Amino acid sequence: MKIKKNDMVMVISGNDRGKTGKVLKVFPKNNRVIIEGINIRKRHTKPSQKNPQGGILEKEASINASNVMMLDPKSNEPTRLGAQIILDEKSGKKKRARVSKLSGEMIQ
Repeated sequence: MKIKKNDMVMVISGNDRGKTGKVLKVFPKNNRVIIEGINIRKRHTKPSQKNPQGGILEKEASINASNVMMLDPKSNEPTRLGAQIILDEKSGKKKRARVSKLSGEMIQ
C-alpha cells in the first residue's frame, strides 16, 4: 500500500469525489484508509459516562484505498506514485523513496 498516514490525498470516486483531506489512519490488511472530513457517518449513541448527553455523533468511516490518489507536493494535483532507490549519505545504505510521477518530486 503506497498511501501512508498524514499524506494529503484526493478522493477520485464515490460520493465525496473531488474532495481532499489528510489521511488519519491506514488499514493495509483491508486496503482501507480514513481521511479527515471524508465519508462522514452518523452514529446514534445512548448517554454514557464518556458522553453524558448522548445524541448523534458524526464520525469518519473508512474508504477503499483504490478510491484515493496522492496529491503532488508541487502542483497540488492528483498523481500516481513511483519508487526510487536513493543512497543515504550518513549510513551509506540504500533506501526506497516515494516519488510523484507528475513532477518527479520526492514525497517524505
